[in-house]
Amino acid sequence: MTINILFAAKAERWTSYEAPLNKALNQALAEDFQLGTKFPPEEVDYIVYAPNSDLQDFTPYTRAKAVLNLWAGVEKITGNETLKVPLTRMVDFGLTHGMVEWVTGHVLRYHLGLDIDILRQDAKWEPRDQPLARERSVAIFGLGALGQAVAKALVRLGFDVSGWSRSAKSIEGVHCLHGDDGLTEALKGAEIAVLLMPDTPATQNVLNAETLAQMPKGAFIINPGRGPLIDDDALLEALDSRQIAHATLDVFRVEPLPEDHPYWAHPHVTVTPHIAAATRNDTASEVIAENIRRSEAGEPLLHVVDRDRGY
Repeated sequence: MTINILFAAKAERWTSYEAPLNKALNQALAEDFQLGTKFPPEEVDYIVYAPNSDLQDFTPYTRAKAVLNLWAGVEKITGNETLKVPLTRMVDFGLTHGMVEWVTGHVLRYHLGLDIDILRQDAKWEPRDQPLARERSVAIFGLGALGQAVAKALVRLGFDVSGWSRSAKSIEGVHCLHGDDGLTEALKGAEIAVLLMPDTPATQNVLNAETLAQMPKGAFIINPGRGPLIDDDALLEALDSRQIAHATLDVFRVEPLPEDHPYWAHPHVTVTPHIAAATRNDTASEVIAENIRRSEAGEPLLHVVDRDRGY
């Protein structure tokens, strides 16, 4: 029987995904398949999905075996009570390496004090000592696929890397912490903090007035994870008091970030427009095709979401 694969996302996504998805599916599947944007719901086997799709009621898709999310974030779909089949999140080579490069660039920017020279407007010749990476502590908050990849890259550069997660993890070269006590220890050592946690009720406002005060004075924050991880008012106060020296923020509670938001004008905030890591159509298509192949072969799916935890 032909496998019917519904692509449920915005029209511009279909335009960019149609060719790479067909290519990846042809390479991965021995079975006949159809890929398209319209099928009778009861004839759909798999749904390639973006949470901002018009499809929000999965009830009619009685034959569906899995929903394969195009995004790394799944917070906009985990609460959908009509979704009864396995849900997978996007973990793809291109997205992961894009995140590693973006975070590494901003860590090095802070570590080496590059803004001092890049933003210099005077003619002062002021030599300064440059620290080695091993003299700088970096804490990764969130040790999923992205957090682990970033942590390993920073270890290879010689940084003193710690990582915090809700449950215990073990990563070579990384001081792994977990739970409430572990969070406090990670914060106290975070000269540079990188937020890569998912957006769940348990992670919202993880950086707040209390936790920001636990960080070393003059610490730096990099957030390419999720906007709600930070209490914005508390961060602004910490920046004004210089408890936090600078923050680079790529994600926000409201996107695009409103023009009147105080982050835009704050001298100690760098705003980037959600560019830290993008899903690459070709590599993401390969992940989707591999999961469909696995499902058809009776093998476990990759990157299945635990909906109770929200990631």
